[in-house]
Amino acid sequence: MPRREKSPNKSRGRERARSKSASRTKSSPTKSPSRRPVTRSRSRTPSRPAKTSSAAEVVIQEVNQVAPTPRTPSRPKSRSPSRAAQKETVVTKRTVVTSVVSSSSGQEQAAHTPVRSSSRIASLIEKEKEASYLIKEQMKSEMITNMKTPPPSAPKKKEKGPHYEFMGPIGAFLLIFLLPATVYYVNMACRKTKCSILIVPSLPRNFVAAFFDTEACLIFFGWMAFQALLAVLPVGRLVDGQPLKSGGKLKYRCNGFLALVVSLAGLGVAVYLKLPVTKVVDKFFKLMTVATIFSFAFSICLYVSSHFVSSKKLAPGGNSGNFIYDFFIGRELNPRVGPLDLKFFCELRPGLIGWVMMDWIMVLKAYQETGTFPPNLVLVTVFQTLYVADALWFEDAILTTMDIIHDGFGFMLCFGDLVWVPFLYSLQPRFLLESGFTLPWYCLAPIVVINLIGYMIFRLSNSQKNLFRKDPKHPVFSGMETVPTQTGRKLLASGWWGICHKPNYLGDLIMALAWSLTTGFGHIFTYFYPLYFLVLLIHRERRDNEQCAAKYGASWERYCQRVKYRIFPYIY
Repeated sequence: MPRREKSPNKSRGRERARSKSASRTKSSPTKSPSRRPVTRSRSRTPSRPAKTSSAAEVVIQEVNQVAPTPRTPSRPKSRSPSRAAQKETVVTKRTVVTSVVSSSSGQEQAAHTPVRSSSRIASLIEKEKEASYLIKEQMKSEMITNMKTPPPSAPKKKEKGPHYEFMGPIGAFLLIFLLPATVYYVNMACRKTKCSILIVPSLPRNFVAAFFDTEACLIFFGWMAFQALLAVLPVGRLVDGQPLKSGGKLKYRCNGFLALVVSLAGLGVAVYLKLPVTKVVDKFFKLMTVATIFSFAFSICLYVSSHFVSSKKLAPGGNSGNFIYDFFIGRELNPRVGPLDLKFFCELRPGLIGWVMMDWIMVLKAYQETGTFPPNLVLVTVFQTLYVADALWFEDAILTTMDIIHDGFGFMLCFGDLVWVPFLYSLQPRFLLESGFTLPWYCLAPIVVINLIGYMIFRLSNSQKNLFRKDPKHPVFSGMETVPTQTGRKLLASGWWGICHKPNYLGDLIMALAWSLTTGFGHIFTYFYPLYFLVLLIHRERRDNEQCAAKYGASWERYCQRVKYRIFPYIY
């Protein structure tokens, strides 16, 4: 049979079918990694440079992140996306790539008409840009507003008012006039013929002549200059003071005992040369007036000069802002003139040494008048000389007292050092000189014992305190009880300081009682010193207790539970 030839129409149909199947195969994603996606092959054009295709690859990756190929999670078996989704993705990617490539190459491309999905994505991108722009503008406006508007400050704590002592400004104002009045009243009420608190002393007709003269001024200022010269001599120990608020420590020349010895030796030379040294006793009230006027003038100068120093040099309690109170307490903590520390100098030199010099001149005057040395007068003078010599021998111990480290140098300390101490503490010797009162030896012997007991308690307790402050790890304290504090220091709760808070005050008061016992029991005014000293030391102990409670907190409470008594064991 003749061979049948294929119809050209049929062959054309088969070719069309094959081309359709081939096109379907190319358009559908393949599992083989070697084949490339249709979108990537269509995006290449022979006329475009190679770097355009790399930029397009970057853009395609970004577009894939924005509009990934949709998947149908409900049909896990069918991994191929639908044709509609495939076409939509291809058209979207081609549109974005074309626009990016045309903008990067700078060549004008024909406008493409994107489908609905590509326009939706373009609008989303535009909205995103607009939203980010609005956020940036809002952040800028907020930053500008915050710069103009100050940040809200934390609620301020209520500032505490100044801590007043001595009943505050009113008490300070009264004491400025009450202290000088007390010195004059006590000395005028206790004279040769009378010594009673019930008798009001009469004022002399010529008040100025009785209480002031030029010779008294020369004696007073000559004495002050002589003691200042001894204080600045480069002789004696140079001791560091306590740490200051401003940082560092001050240096102090401790040669007070030498100044006492030189002063007593100078008195002996004056007696040997038969100089009229007893004029000091004759001009007692005139010297007291000069010292009082100088104390007021000196305190005013100290107050004015304190306004020209750094705030770090001011005393903790003397910077209240109240003129009267600050003038009384003292604003500046450690005023100095060259190498001379004014407060340290006045605390021990002119007042204390002047007190002892006054006592011995009274003994000399009694000898000139009677030809004998009254035993009462000599005994009380020896007691008081021992007391002052002890203070000057241990001169560096005063650097840790409240007067030096806490109180400023104002009227309170200035008047107390230069007037109160020399002209009131010498009351018993002056009474014995003017009255001629004596006691038999069997009455004086127990008084000597009482004074020695008081001095032993005073000296041993102070020595124990000073040694513990210098070296808490000394072998002497190995078996003693201490209370640790948050400041790193320890509180001694054994030995003398385990009996009461202030055993040195107890010894001080016992000695003060012995001094007044030499005057007998007939006059209450001669016991002014121990009575006043009792009030003073109780007040000082309470001030110190407040400061220690604020400084040590719970540690001080534990110390007070261990040591229950303040000054007098089993009493107070």
